[in-house]
Amino acid sequence: MSDMIEEFIKELLEDDDGYAEIQRNDLAEHFNCVPSQINYVISTRFKPSQGYYVESKRGGGGHISIRKINTTKSNYLMHIISSIGDKITAQEVDVFISNFLSYGVVTEKEAKLLKVATSDNVLTIPQNIKDEIRAKILKNMLINLVEDL
Repeated sequence: MSDMIEEFIKELLEDDDGYAEIQRNDLAEHFNCVPSQINYVISTRFKPSQGYYVESKRGGGGHISIRKINTTKSNYLMHIISSIGDKITAQEVDVFISNFLSYGVVTEKEAKLLKVATSDNVLTIPQNIKDEIRAKILKNMLINLVEDL
């Protein structure tokens, strides 16, 4: 169900040059689901880190506007680098890599290298510093993927 809602919203965005206004209740009725399902899809699949700006207003069926942000690969990567923080788990890295592939930010080969370099198999160090070292490795690798700014 979530995939169908996501695809529907993405089609709306494509039809209107990267901008869509929806009513949460109308969309829930269209898909015969609860409005919280719409909230879930929007909050998990239309995040700033995925290139979207979402504005939500309560009341009146829940008006939501979504704008696709046109960003360059370099800007996107710099945003991700700054959002990683001091620590990151292997599972979180997998999510980032999956998103990178979905949005065409990295090639399959680059994705494999990112995954291998940040995997627990490679980081045979004490657990208390593993996520910190992983974050540093990932940030450095992503910095090297950033094109000339």
